[in-house]
Amino acid sequence: MSRFSRPRSAATEGHAVNGFARQLEVAKLTPAQFVQVLETLHMLGTAGAGIELSSLTTQSLVDVVNRASRDQLKALADHPDLRAVFLDEIFRRMSEHFRPDRARHVDFVVSWRFSGATTEDGYDRFQTVIESGACVSSTDLSRTPDTTLTLSVDDFIRMATGTAAPAAMFVTGRVKVKGEYAPAVRFSSYFDIPKASSGE
Repeated sequence: MSRFSRPRSAATEGHAVNGFARQLEVAKLTPAQFVQVLETLHMLGTAGAGIELSSLTTQSLVDVVNRASRDQLKALADHPDLRAVFLDEIFRRMSEHFRPDRARHVDFVVSWRFSGATTEDGYDRFQTVIESGACVSSTDLSRTPDTTLTLSVDDFIRMATGTAAPAAMFVTGRVKVKGEYAPAVRFSSYFDIPKASSGE
């Protein structure tokens, strides 16, 4: 689970990648160009160039997703490397934005199934455990879930960054729920996610 708990640098807010994200004219990019930009940032980080997607503040991430089209996010979700990177990033950030004061006396396990994976059964899987005032997410599936949510990666990215209303996604069937419904409906209320910047 260590990859979900990397310490945040105090310099993250002013990191060059956030300035780049603010200036990025997402609407002018084709889905392929959008993916290429993110892929380049990811490769620079992998190469140790000091430009990493993980250095994006959550606010910058929310703003980029808010400006992205459905087709752009679908292209991201279909990219094998970026798909994994963004899932890891979002689950890593859950603990950072978790509000224990909103989850008093709340203990439950949510299993996530993301369609479109290259795995044998076609799903990427994660678990989120909220208990004792803490939130931990990982690919460890050892806990018995109270709720299992099945959805696409692009819809999850939109939902996790607050650019899509979870209630609407449940009603329209974009998120399929197996097990207890209440934890699924209330899940987003236990987190404090930045709103998209005005004018974005």
